Amino acid sequence: MRVTLEDNPRLPYLRDKTAKLSHLPGCYIMKNKAGTIIYIGKAKNLHNRVSSYFRDSEHLPKVAKMVSNVYDYEFIVTDSEYEALVLENSLIKQHKPKYNILLKDDKGYSYIKISDEEYPRITREMQKKGPGEFIGPYTSSFTSKQTVEEVNRVFMLPTCRRVFPRDFGKERPCLNYQIKRCIGLCRGCFKPDEYRAIIDEAVEYIKSGSTASVESMTAEMEAAAENLEFERAAMLRDRIAAISRAAETQNVIGKNVPDCDVIAFSRNGQECCAAVLNYRGGKLTDKSDFILGETEDENETRDDFLTQYYSYGARIPKEIYIDEATDSKEDMERFFREKSGHAVHINEPKRGEMATLVRLAASNAAERLSLNVGRSGREIATLEDMGKLLGLGKPPLYIECYDISNIASSSMVGGMVVLDNGRPAKRFYKKFNIKTVAEQDDYASMREVLKRRFENYFDPECKDTGFATMPNLIFLDGGKGHVAAVAPMLSEMGVKCPVYGLVKDDRHRTRAVVSPDGREIVISKNRSVFNMLTRLQDEVHRYTISFQTSKHRAETLESEITKIPGIGPKKAQALLREFKTKQALREATPGEIAKVMRISEDKAEEVISGFISGVK
Repeated sequence: MRVTLEDNPRLPYLRDKTAKLSHLPGCYIMKNKAGTIIYIGKAKNLHNRVSSYFRDSEHLPKVAKMVSNVYDYEFIVTDSEYEALVLENSLIKQHKPKYNILLKDDKGYSYIKISDEEYPRITREMQKKGPGEFIGPYTSSFTSKQTVEEVNRVFMLPTCRRVFPRDFGKERPCLNYQIKRCIGLCRGCFKPDEYRAIIDEAVEYIKSGSTASVESMTAEMEAAAENLEFERAAMLRDRIAAISRAAETQNVIGKNVPDCDVIAFSRNGQECCAAVLNYRGGKLTDKSDFILGETEDENETRDDFLTQYYSYGARIPKEIYIDEATDSKEDMERFFREKSGHAVHINEPKRGEMATLVRLAASNAAERLSLNVGRSGREIATLEDMGKLLGLGKPPLYIECYDISNIASSSMVGGMVVLDNGRPAKRFYKKFNIKTVAEQDDYASMREVLKRRFENYFDPECKDTGFATMPNLIFLDGGKGHVAAVAPMLSEMGVKCPVYGLVKDDRHRTRAVVSPDGREIVISKNRSVFNMLTRLQDEVHRYTISFQTSKHRAETLESEITKIPGIGPKKAQALLREFKTKQALREATPGEIAKVMRISEDKAEEVISGFISGVK
């Protein structure tokens, strides 16, 4: 969306006011016509930051909408960037502007429910509904979910949909019983009071914690062994072992992890999500994710999220690990230190155990974002990785890939395939007959295809939706020469889209990507990007070769048909459009041939006779 004078008649006034604005750090406060504050921001250079909003340039829809509603703004100069950070945070908390990132706790409370029935179940519920005992509320849905999963696993409680005692003995025990994940209640071997005793132990485990439960169960196991209750002792032994395994699972990634928060972001176009993993006592104790909506500046978004997340009551640990460096690191460390009363370090690990945790947070953010945009977390992460690998600044949501195919100087064609948000969008695929290149010349053919494609894009009369979108990234099935042949032409046309080449090795496997400046970028180290680009290159090659083969077959058949007396090129083309194959032509009736060629049926019979005898 482009912001123009037509969108906001106040832009001339706002630009004039901004031209005189100070270059000092500070905060700016955007207001609408009613005087309501709609956005608050900070800047190390007020003039440069505020003027960027009012330039006649493209913004994200959210930013463009905000700018179109700005009637005036105020500003507050500060002595330092740190003061601007503190002031911005205070103003946002006070006014809660519409267009700022406002973190909402939408998780609500959750409960652990012990159902009121003859054979109770232990489940996690978001509301206190129905009869039963409720433990909670839990402010962390993650914690309640993990607790229910752990207690059902430790005590081998049924999690299936069977109803007890109604379904006792009706079916064979399920797989969970076979792998010792369930006591097999469905066999009907437990009386209600026996099963209730297990549930009571499970509830005590939830309330007292695993450490206290292990001590209690160990004492009980020893007593059972002394009393020769070996079956009871064995059951308690297995239960203690299950608790130990659950504890080990919690510590798999974080054996030596200090108390810390691990924060990472995922983007899909303009949509952004942040995920926070909280580690306390060496264990992952909570996970939160936040959909941040459209974001224009990734660094600014990261700074805004960090300050707001810890300003709304989140405990500030001594160590914070993030996926990318922040420009305001020192200011934020000071800000958090003053809020928490202890030293705070913001780290950007590149290797080792903490880097693994950061990648885990990024994976969680991608999975959460995938629910919003209808793509898998892996696809989102792959597009993010591709954007970083190619230095694009943001993930390429709309990718086009081109190939040229020919047989000598005949049947020259081009093909265009599209990836929309990481998946093939076949409705946008395009086929091109090469029209202006007489001799075999892949570079000239590629230039023609790209020129025609973007002439359609810039043509206001063009109704083809396949040409209506400006891609975020273009790949050419070819190397340095193809990129060099196409890039200058696209620049002259005003196409602001990066162009890269896809290079294959001697075995026709995707080997590398060629950048606009001719550098080869190795992609094999990132398996997900490598696989996506390999599939893309294979798809454009398949699509283009298929078109070229069908065209060559049609041209060959047309040439054979014109040898039949009475059939010229136009009539041959008419026949091919209608019947398409030799077999269909052989099976056509004289009446059908006569209708297509606009001749009598007697003449059509002569054509059929000539066709059958002349075309093999």
